[in-house]
Amino acid sequence: MLRQRLLAALVLIPLVVWVVLWAPPPVFAVATALVVLGGIWEWTRLAALRGRVLRVGYLLAFAGLLGLGWLRLAEPDWAPGLLVLALAWWLLALAWILRPLAGQRQRGLKALLALLALPPAWVGLNLLHAAPQGPAWVMFLLVLIWVADSGAYFAGRAFGRHKLAPRVSPGKTWEGVAGGLIACALVGWLGGGWLGDAGLNRPGLVLLAVATGAISIVGDLFISLLKRQVGLKDTGHLIPGHGGVLDRIDSLLAATPAFVLGLEQVRG
Repeated sequence: MLRQRLLAALVLIPLVVWVVLWAPPPVFAVATALVVLGGIWEWTRLAALRGRVLRVGYLLAFAGLLGLGWLRLAEPDWAPGLLVLALAWWLLALAWILRPLAGQRQRGLKALLALLALPPAWVGLNLLHAAPQGPAWVMFLLVLIWVADSGAYFAGRAFGRHKLAPRVSPGKTWEGVAGGLIACALVGWLGGGWLGDAGLNRPGLVLLAVATGAISIVGDLFISLLKRQVGLKDTGHLIPGHGGVLDRIDSLLAATPAFVLGLEQVRG
């Protein structure tokens, strides 16, 4: 398993860095759309949708939505409202996480919630990528999420005593959360200097990094909750040693709306 994880990482990390930093916007949009559609396909299992015809129809409907979103990205005035709606959903998801038995059989509701989880994140990433210094900001966001996850893992292993959400994700601890958020603050401070944005409010970026790291935990926990409700260990097996697409992007789904909206406030 460790060998598979390392080999997959050696392939995926350079590919992700190239797509983010050097691919033209249409290539970035298509690449991220394919990732989102992979997550949509896995969501059909989390929502317990039955039958291949229904699952394929569900996937095609979302493909159409992403195509419509691509046509409208040139006139993005509508996008902030969508991101606010998505961020509001992720904050409300906390209530579901705190009551893990709620909604266990509500397949229709779970199927609809994908509308608030996946397309807004795709829109946010593409808006961010198209902005001034956009590729660097997308890379900053990805590094922030990776560092938050790693900081939480190592702090939890070293100091973890108090469980965060034992009925949803037994391995996570409050000490891990603290370690992840401290790591986010460090990334925010160092990243502010690295990006060299003249109008950047650097303390504001640190606060945004911490807030983004905090909301990313909600995305991780919510996908864990959906997996637990349908008896799945991983959302899929697309990435050897790493589980499914949603296993890899769950934190990013929740973090993207918060980061894109907040960045407008700290760039001046």
